[in-house]
This record gives sequence, structure tokens and C-alpha cells, in this order.
Amino acid sequence: MQGRLCIVLKAIIFDFDGTLADTLPICFYAFQSVFKHFDGRDLSAEEIKQMFGPSETGIIRENLLSADKELAIELFYHSYLEKHSDFVKRVLEIDDLLLDIKARGLMLGVVTGKARRSLDISLKQLEMDNLFDVIITGDDVIQPKPHPEGLLKAIQFLGVDKEDTIFVGDSDADILAGKQAEVVTAGVQWLPNYDALEFTVAPDRIFNSVQDLTETLFRKSSIRGSV
Repeated sequence: MQGRLCIVLKAIIFDFDGTLADTLPICFYAFQSVFKHFDGRDLSAEEIKQMFGPSETGIIRENLLSADKELAIELFYHSYLEKHSDFVKRVLEIDDLLLDIKARGLMLGVVTGKARRSLDISLKQLEMDNLFDVIITGDDVIQPKPHPEGLLKAIQFLGVDKEDTIFVGDSDADILAGKQAEVVTAGVQWLPNYDALEFTVAPDRIFNSVQDLTETLFRKSSIRGSV
């Protein structure tokens, strides 16, 4: 990374959507189903992306015109589960990276804006449900990313120092949250549907492939300063 990374790497925390799984298409599909059914609105993926920040339930409660918000939330999760396997495929390189991190005795976390319910669906479908030492979802925070609340909660739970932690994400919100939490930031652009085509908040380094991150994390030289 051009800039800093860790001297003693102890924990790697990941964003989820667009970082560990290409789940944005299923998110768009489920939201489009909700807004079409309840509001009669045909929303584009870009229009939905502009709503991102709160969890899925927060997005529906804040943006749906219909008063049937709880029914809309149930439709979202029904659509998300029903079509998950059609839209979201496992990425073996990411699976291998996560298993490698665990095998090396490092702690592994997720900090995501997703609601717990949809994250649990994705983790189970992708067979990632037993990998993480800490999971912080949009349901677990008052202030979503780019606020650092979720990251700070994860770091506190893991009992590691900020300087020994890396946060990996695909959006400006991820990178800004990481910087405000005073951890090393890795911006990734390795899945078909990642968030930031260009990071307006500069990560410590950008990775375009899982292999590049793997080699950088686990080569013998110090990560901070040399990456």
C-alpha cells in the first residue's frame, strides 16, 4: 500500500456487499420488486443505490410511499431469499482468502450496512456462516457508514489495536469509516458490481484482484509502509 498498513496484523475486517460477495444485483432486484409492488414505481439500480446507507429495512421505511412498510419488508426478504442463488454465485478466490486468514490465526470480521436477516441469508447461501469472529450489521449501529461506529464496535469486540487492523471495502463510505476509525484501509474493485469506480476518498491502497490482496497481506515484508 502506498502509505501505511500494519506492523503486526491481527484482524482483517471486511465490508460485505460488493466486497466479499457480488450481492448488489439481488439487492437491486428485491428493492425493485418492493417499490414496484407497493408504490408502482420502476426504480433503476442507480436510483436504489442513492438510497444506500441505512439497512434494507431502513431504506424501505425511509423511501417507500406506501404505508404497508412491514409487508414491504417481508416481500423484500422473500424476494432476496427466493432469487439469491440466481443472482449471487460463490467466488472461490474469496473463499480461499477467508480460509487462509483463518488458518493463519488472524481474526476475521464483517462490518456491513446490511440488515442481519439478509446478511444471514447470504452467509448461509455462500457457506460463509461459520467463518467470522465478529459481525456488525446495520441493525447493530445507530449511525451507519461512513460513520465509524460499526468498525469501532468490531475492534472493541475483537480486543485488537486499531493499528493492527485492516478494513477492506468497495465504497467511499467504507474508506471514510476506516479512516475515521484510524485503521488501515484497503479499497477493492474485484467483483463485477463494486461500488466505487473511482474512490474520492483515497484508501491506503486499491486492489483489483483477490490474489493481489492475498500476496500483499501474507508476504514476509512488513505491510505498513511497504504496501
